[in-house]
Amino acid sequence: MNIKRLILQGEGTTLDFKKTITSNEKIAKSLVAFANNKGGQLLIGVADDGVIKGVKSEDEERYMITKSAHQFCKPAIEPEFEEVYVDDKLILVVKIAASDTKPHYALDEDKKWWVYYRVNDKSILASKIIVDVIKQSIYTNGTLIRYTDQEKKLFEHLQLEGRITLKQFSKLTRSSYRHAQKILVSLILGGIIKPITSDKEEYYVTA
Repeated sequence: MNIKRLILQGEGTTLDFKKTITSNEKIAKSLVAFANNKGGQLLIGVADDGVIKGVKSEDEERYMITKSAHQFCKPAIEPEFEEVYVDDKLILVVKIAASDTKPHYALDEDKKWWVYYRVNDKSILASKIIVDVIKQSIYTNGTLIRYTDQEKKLFEHLQLEGRITLKQFSKLTRSSYRHAQKILVSLILGGIIKPITSDKEEYYVTA
């Protein structure tokens, strides 16, 4: 494994840097976000800016991650570990596979369970729509898309505006949030639209 080349790629959907492990809750959030998406790798001993710091106690870091994966993730996650030396500094590589038992939930500081999802270089709290997409993606081989007046209005809006939120779609079609959500989930699973998520908002664009 060429760690230096990997670090040069920077943090992203499948790669995260951690200088050290300071909290079971924070690491559980990262583990769950990877497992709920495409999987990924955590490089422990690497700062956010890509500077290699190395780990002081590999056993301690491994213990913290394993504890987080088993006790702070539901269902539990099984990380794989690899030790790599770079310039005489030890980096602990933690590999998380894309899960077939998702969605996984992470326990926060208030003892509440939440679903997280990896978006670019961040572990984002998943909306109800994303949670439904995660749940159904395991069982979906092909999605039947119904083309009703509501879908037609959605596509016309996207053609004009380029984006739409759940609230806008619900208002546009005069349908309940629940029904609008169901349509959006179906279209995401069908590859027709895709979600754009940040800490502040979530909206949908043509895929």
